[in-house]
Amino acid sequence: MPKDTSPAMTSPSNANDPADAAANGSDPRRLAAIDMGSNSFHLLVANYQNERLQVVARLGEKVQLAAGLDDDGNLTEDAMQRALDCLGRFAPFLNDIEGQYLRIVGTNALRDADNSQTFIDRAEAQLGHAIEIIAGREEARLIYLGAAHALAESGRRLIVDIGGGSTEFIIGEDFEPKALESLRMGCVTFSKRFFADGELTEKRMRKAELAALSELANIQRPYQKLGWEDPVGSSGTIKAAANVLQSYGDTTQEGMITRAGLKKLRERLIKCKHLDKVALEGLKSDRARVFPAGIAILSAVFEAFDIEQMRFADGALREGVLYDMAGRNSAEDSRLKTLTFLKRCYDVDTRQADNVADTAERLFSRLREDWQLNDDHRRYLCWASEVHEIGLAISHSQFHRHGAYLLEHSDLSGFSRPEQRLLAFLVRAHRRKFPVKEWQALPASQQASAAKLARLLRLAVLFNHSRPETPPELPRLTCKKDTLHIHLDASDEPTLLSTDLEQEQAFLKAAGFSLQIS
Repeated sequence: MPKDTSPAMTSPSNANDPADAAANGSDPRRLAAIDMGSNSFHLLVANYQNERLQVVARLGEKVQLAAGLDDDGNLTEDAMQRALDCLGRFAPFLNDIEGQYLRIVGTNALRDADNSQTFIDRAEAQLGHAIEIIAGREEARLIYLGAAHALAESGRRLIVDIGGGSTEFIIGEDFEPKALESLRMGCVTFSKRFFADGELTEKRMRKAELAALSELANIQRPYQKLGWEDPVGSSGTIKAAANVLQSYGDTTQEGMITRAGLKKLRERLIKCKHLDKVALEGLKSDRARVFPAGIAILSAVFEAFDIEQMRFADGALREGVLYDMAGRNSAEDSRLKTLTFLKRCYDVDTRQADNVADTAERLFSRLREDWQLNDDHRRYLCWASEVHEIGLAISHSQFHRHGAYLLEHSDLSGFSRPEQRLLAFLVRAHRRKFPVKEWQALPASQQASAAKLARLLRLAVLFNHSRPETPPELPRLTCKKDTLHIHLDASDEPTLLSTDLEQEQAFLKAAGFSLQIS
């Protein structure tokens, strides 16, 4: 697709101007994000410089992935092909993006679909890049990050983002969220549920609103207690509502939705009588069929939280993904805060965790080149080392299993689901029998490196078995292809270390891995 022919794309003339970059004191980083939403797919390419994004390309297409879920909870072939065709049109804009500066995230429809991995495998093969499915609250956090950067004013805000399959609610101040929630209601799923045959009536609209109010009941009181000064909406439904209200003169301020204006908009929709006949000034035709369901959800939000007016903000998930990516692998990485919280929450023995992490990093350094490992692998090895004992907070028996469960099923801010799954696997694999079944359940592209990291973590834990005051000296370690060889000092008497290593040798042999001891 030629870059100068898409009406949905903006290309500032100075986006790559070296002189402009020099004037700002640093070279810009080219970042890209693809947001694979339940209703729309979006691509955002931007230069990041001086903590700001300068948009290079912006594309969006209505894919309606959630509408392609069949009665068995699987994505249909037609839905997957629509999505793949869209990604194919996005692909040319990614040619000059380094892999570490590209993030592709999937949301509610891919969280729900039983065959989402089938689609992900095909999409990853097409794009040549990993795809991350993010949890609902992580989606909410990223939405807030994007919206907060788009707002000049400070103060406590309520951010509402109505998507195709879920709606996110965030209360925050500046760039810090105070409450995060993702509810299972969206304009595509509610369209299928309440307007499946296209009929649009007062009764059906109210049933959709009551269903939304039921979902909101769980967060209504705690959110009102926390409070906010500024209700803000983001993404397509709320943007479309603001545009329609402005087109009909039902708002006095651009981008503002009032309770009275929303009521008039609702009445106009009901007069259309059928989704195929929804045609309002300011409303794009490709959103018309799912718009009434989105307005039902928005009306319920106004009713539940007693909102008189809400303004629209441009920033959303894709902007949040870019800002989050810009801070990754630095002191601002939100994943580091999450790990600190986990260690405090589960009362981790920090000295032992630090000793294991230190040992694991030294083992990694010795084998990095031979095993073709990289900085991302090192990070996950160290992170798993820091939290490998969190399961002790539940029970000493099988604590590696408890820790893995907590890591895989908790809402971990900053982590995508695949990242959580890898971290959980490493913790699960750090002791006793090597978990072959869990290992083989990882994506095929991840299995080889995950097994190597698990073996290094197992050794790091084993070398610190006696819980020493400081990390121990390591024996000589060599490797030949996939076989590790540990050279111990000569001794006729068995030691704790040699005994542990013999047991480890047996565990690994049963899983098909080789450890030699001499």
